[in-house]
Amino acid sequence: MSASHPPRPTRPIRFFHRGALQQIDSAAPTRTLLDWLREDARPRCTGTKEGCNEGDCGACTVLVAERDDAAPGGVAIRNVNACLRFLPTLDGCAVLTVEDLKPIAVAHGQPAHPVQQALVACHGSQCGFCTPGFAMTMTGIYEEHCAAGTRPTRQQLADDLAGNLCRCTGYRPIVDAGEQMFDAPAAPIDRAALRQQLDTLAADATPLTLDDFAAQRLARPDTRIVAGATDVALWVNKQFRDIGEPLWIGRVAELRRIEVTADALHIGAAASLEDAWRTLADVVPTLREVWQRFASPPIRHAGTMGGNIANGSPIGDSAPVLIALGADIVLRRGAVERTMPLQAFYLDYMRNALQPGEFVARLVVPKPTDGTQVRAWKISKRYDSDISAVCAAFALRLDGDRVAEVRLAFGGMAAIVQRAAQTEAALLGQPWTEATLVAAQAALAQDFHPLSDLRASAAYRLKVSANLLRRLWLETRPDDPLPPEDTTVWTPRLTVPIHPETRA
Repeated sequence: MSASHPPRPTRPIRFFHRGALQQIDSAAPTRTLLDWLREDARPRCTGTKEGCNEGDCGACTVLVAERDDAAPGGVAIRNVNACLRFLPTLDGCAVLTVEDLKPIAVAHGQPAHPVQQALVACHGSQCGFCTPGFAMTMTGIYEEHCAAGTRPTRQQLADDLAGNLCRCTGYRPIVDAGEQMFDAPAAPIDRAALRQQLDTLAADATPLTLDDFAAQRLARPDTRIVAGATDVALWVNKQFRDIGEPLWIGRVAELRRIEVTADALHIGAAASLEDAWRTLADVVPTLREVWQRFASPPIRHAGTMGGNIANGSPIGDSAPVLIALGADIVLRRGAVERTMPLQAFYLDYMRNALQPGEFVARLVVPKPTDGTQVRAWKISKRYDSDISAVCAAFALRLDGDRVAEVRLAFGGMAAIVQRAAQTEAALLGQPWTEATLVAAQAALAQDFHPLSDLRASAAYRLKVSANLLRRLWLETRPDDPLPPEDTTVWTPRLTVPIHPETRA
């Protein structure tokens, strides 16, 4: 470690694994849970596999449990990618791996866990490399529905399994197993015992307040801030970059909060992507599809919306939606906060308005006004778990047959996510007719001069953006608007009930 980095905290990283307290005081801050499990844990836990080492395949999936008074038994259990999870982010948590499934089953008098029994019975494993990851994701699903007294639909199983890749068995027998695992006698995790373990870690933990974090950031303005590390971990795993001793923003409870008021959503910078998107979709149901297509459940459980925004990627899917909704970003430096429109936060490719010692504190998203219609669509080569070629988000309010208010935000069309100013001008105050639509489509070429890359050509991006404008018109035109199922080749997920009892 460079001499410029401050010394590491003297208290070791502490978490529970296999029922025992683990204390780690000598690992590098970017040591991943995957490497620790396979190389450092005693006994070594090699059931968790390394596949892609970038969070795409799910072979390394584990469950992480945290204290949460609103969750069943006071414990929130989420599936995450061990290859992207740095050990310091596990402090105060419990980790469950595929090796934990048999002890759970034995405690209930069963020879194997219901998930394992179902995978065997349904021939859900072939080469077996991906199976431990599938088993852990399915265990998370099993726990969720056992606690709620529900059973998932096949579509819900498919959505929840989106972060796991199988190259030989195919998904039908795995989804079959997901249905059948509820037929065996119940064998849930002992949440009471798990909560007791987590309480022992919390009892003598030193909380990091927002004021503490702000002071640390001010003292270390050049230090990398890390939350879920779903992006930063790739710098380490794939580019072998030394990011030094990070500032762990995920430890600040105040920054993990989401508050819904009468007129806005206040999303803390360290709130998970899953929790943030779920709240957005509860307020604006038309965002459900783009929520479920944003990465995968393991990525959404670990990553944060604040991190996705601060990252500033021109193909990030959060920014177009939030900009279309008119969101503000709240920045903090020391004790001072300042607020600006999110669209003003991005200055140029991977450049933003943060000052030295400043950090993203929260996002403030106004609730759409009455009559505002919101749409967000993502275009990518794969339907699930893929990076956008274009992500478009629209907020439109009509006064009679005229466009009274419009915000059009695009990702993948420029060096930053930005609004289509010329296109908006072509719409504002005009009758929402096909002739107005055609004029707006033509204006897109004035707003954007996209690049060609591996995901899409410039011509394709302009064409598909114009097509998405037409789709907006088809669904919102004053006369004979079309339902979503008539404007897509896919079965819209908006028609699939989202189980309200699901927790992130």
